[in-house]
Amino acid sequence: MTHLKKPLTILLANPRGFCAGVERAIQIVERALSRYGRPVYVRHEIVHNRFVVESLEAKGAIFVDELDEVPDDRPVVFSAHGVPKTVPAEASRRNLLYVDATCPLVSKVHREAERHADSGRTVILIGHAGHPEVIGTIGQLPEGKVLLVEDVTQAETLDVADPYNLAYATQTTLSIDDTTAIVAALRRRFPAIQGPKMEDICYATTNRQTAVKAIAERCDALVVIGAPNSSNSMRLVEVAANYGCTRSRLVQRAADMDWAWLGDACRLGITAGASAPELLVDELIAACRQRYDVTVEEVRTTEERVVFKLPRQLVA
Repeated sequence: MTHLKKPLTILLANPRGFCAGVERAIQIVERALSRYGRPVYVRHEIVHNRFVVESLEAKGAIFVDELDEVPDDRPVVFSAHGVPKTVPAEASRRNLLYVDATCPLVSKVHREAERHADSGRTVILIGHAGHPEVIGTIGQLPEGKVLLVEDVTQAETLDVADPYNLAYATQTTLSIDDTTAIVAALRRRFPAIQGPKMEDICYATTNRQTAVKAIAERCDALVVIGAPNSSNSMRLVEVAANYGCTRSRLVQRAADMDWAWLGDACRLGITAGASAPELLVDELIAACRQRYDVTVEEVRTTEERVVFKLPRQLVA
């Protein structure tokens, strides 16, 4: 007698996965490898995904923590998260050939922070301590010119020298809801504070959170494919839980899936963080098909057509 598979409906969030900044960063490493040959050094993970990093390692990329690990005669790529000003300065001092893969939306935050500092304002940066993007943004300005705020409690207790000369900026991969609450607290306490014309949170982070909100209430369980050190992926898990699917978790790839955790779920939501390739989504759906009678329903909330140009030195 044939054992019938239990039905499982997969609600597939769209947009999901790679954003334009991640695609550009990966292309930069691949283009550098074809132009300069192996090896090309990369300072820090180019994007927060082990699968992507290992794929590039197989092609000849060598990932390092700091510039002193890069030999004088090889090119180095800076990661998509951005770097403090001291890093390109040190690369120039050593006459290293370097390519900056910083996401243009992160670069935009850097320029805004510099503009505010040049106007005599102290910049309050909303973000997570220790995240490479936050380290890079703080490193654009002289020491003491940036105050980091991680949550509403810190915003409520922040002590500033001059409340009339303040501006705020945000890490690009935060939860929209959390950031809105922090900004509201800052604006209430410091009415003169200046902010960006549009929130710094990037279009891809916003779109992926919106797509998760659209499916969360309909799901018995929800999986975010991504890395534990990926801020935008971790925020998607939180958004799912906050919007009606408390059984939500991060999974790096299908092999890491805890099928017992899925239990009696009939509707599984799947999305992927901005640094997770679509291949890993396909892999998880295939693993589901081995165990269940799967129906896939794609839920699209917007179209993404953003493309970022490659650095001129790799195009000429």
